[in-house]
Amino acid sequence: MSLFIASIGFGIVTASVLAIASVGFTVQFGVTDVLNLAYASVMIACAYIAYLVNQTGQSVWLAMVVAAIAGGVISLVINKYIYAPFQRRGTSPTAVVIVSLGVLLIIEFTIQAMEGAANVSYTMSQGATYTLGGLTLTGVQLVIIGLSLAFMVGLHLLLRYTRFGKAMRATAADRTLARNCGIRTDRVITLACLITGALCGVAGTVFAINSGSFGATSADLFLVLILAAVFLGGPGQPYGAMLGALVIGVATEVSAVFITSDYKYVSAFVILLVILAVRPRGIFNAGTIG
Repeated sequence: MSLFIASIGFGIVTASVLAIASVGFTVQFGVTDVLNLAYASVMIACAYIAYLVNQTGQSVWLAMVVAAIAGGVISLVINKYIYAPFQRRGTSPTAVVIVSLGVLLIIEFTIQAMEGAANVSYTMSQGATYTLGGLTLTGVQLVIIGLSLAFMVGLHLLLRYTRFGKAMRATAADRTLARNCGIRTDRVITLACLITGALCGVAGTVFAINSGSFGATSADLFLVLILAAVFLGGPGQPYGAMLGALVIGVATEVSAVFITSDYKYVSAFVILLVILAVRPRGIFNAGTIG
């Protein structure tokens, strides 16, 4: 029983990291209509940027802010100068996915060329250990959970109660109709890329913190969890991604304890296949944002 409770605790932390990443991924997909497989490599690029800041003696949390800014800029540049030109030429969505895979490899090999193949880790304290109802978590893990909750609430408020959130939802639903209604869709996409890219930068940093150490390809398998959470909840559905992240995060850690850690990513896909067999469009139905 103690192992089960411990796995639940680890699962909640993993779900918190996964929620930040998968929500950013699915919102970006909803607005740009690009299934961006390079998202994981941008996460790691931002994690390395945070590492470089951290090595100057700065707090990892300050480094995370720098990583968020970098993530927004990188995501905007990739969409504006790589994906958007292909879309304007009428390239099929499948071909753009292949392009995103190429971007992923370019970023990863560039990181390896610059930083080498060895893993690195942040210089930081894990803080005190807290026991909550049988769950034992460090101070850093509690901060990660708190950050995830804060970002989820912030995104909800943005989508539901701001003009930009409504414009973003309209752009995701029908870009042409939104443009004809006077919405500056290009500006909406630009700001959406900055926001989702910032989430990507934060996700990369907390992923690296939670992993302990990381390398250029460390997020490749984590991309499996992101895709599972996104398609479980329904592509383009941020609330579905939140629920999907919770289910996948907890399930993978529980399976790692009771089966073997080698199969934790397999369990994510088993859950996904079962859900999609019952609801092919995901729990919340694939569709527009919100």
